[in-house]
Amino acid sequence: MSKTVKVAVTGAAGQIGYSLLFRLVTGEIFGPETKVALHLLEITPAMPALQGVVMELDDCAFPLLDYVLMTDDPAQAFDGVNWALLVGARPRSKGMERGDLIRANGPIFTTQGNALQRAASDIRVLVVGNPANTNALIAMHNAPDIPNERFAAMTRLDENRAYAQLAQKAGVPVTAVSNVAIWGNHSATQYPDAENARINGQPAMEVISDHDWLRGDFIKTVQQRGAKIIEARGLSSAASAASAALDHVKSMENRTPDGHWFSAGVPSDGSYGIAPGLIFSYPIRSDGAGGYEIVQGLPLSDFAREKIALTENELQDERATVADLLT
Repeated sequence: MSKTVKVAVTGAAGQIGYSLLFRLVTGEIFGPETKVALHLLEITPAMPALQGVVMELDDCAFPLLDYVLMTDDPAQAFDGVNWALLVGARPRSKGMERGDLIRANGPIFTTQGNALQRAASDIRVLVVGNPANTNALIAMHNAPDIPNERFAAMTRLDENRAYAQLAQKAGVPVTAVSNVAIWGNHSATQYPDAENARINGQPAMEVISDHDWLRGDFIKTVQQRGAKIIEARGLSSAASAASAALDHVKSMENRTPDGHWFSAGVPSDGSYGIAPGLIFSYPIRSDGAGGYEIVQGLPLSDFAREKIALTENELQDERATVADLLT
């Protein structure tokens, strides 16, 4: 084996954690020559459930699984890790406003940000737990020794949802769709961009003539998909969220093909006029070596700019809500 990668997963006994852990160690994500060490973090009451998950990992006898560390201590969980998948977060309870949820998660991601400074020098962090963008912002500000560009919030799930909707509308395989971008917040204000998307290499706006759908139901479906899944199955979209998190890791681990991109919430550098410092979803390209660039120069219609302004404003409000935690 050429190397070992250490991956921390928080909320590891939860539904998303359960859905992603087994795929992390099959060779699918880091390649067939890379061993994977798992650092699994849970809250103390969930440690017995985590023990059961680890028993299943043992029973799979994965050749690439180096070892498993179970802990309820963030400092131990993040010690020396190369990837941190921050899945665990306080869920939204009945009657809780989004601002209340943001404040409730603040202490969790403040503590984890501090602990992340024990990670390896090449650490990359993906925040999955909602509200992902602002949770990532809090963690980033509380880990001053880690370069800001190492932090991302997951919007790959939204991108994958958009891919599926466009493919179904056009009557093509999902592999025929490319260059979909998600702009802004992982929330109901996000903007899934069909104007720059392509289907079989052609502009999606030319392939799909129903522009009212592209600017209406398509956007609403992607924005509200999570709520619809909860309504249908009584549980959140755990498997698809886990798959999207793994897609993000794979995309960062490999160089993005020329002319393509994927979506992630990353620290804004002012591109497209977005306020610097927000964790804002952009189309990005990975260099395959830990770095990335925000795709520049994409045309944005007045309609698109209006939608992007709405999601930026929401992120500005969320940042103001946790201003005291951004040390």
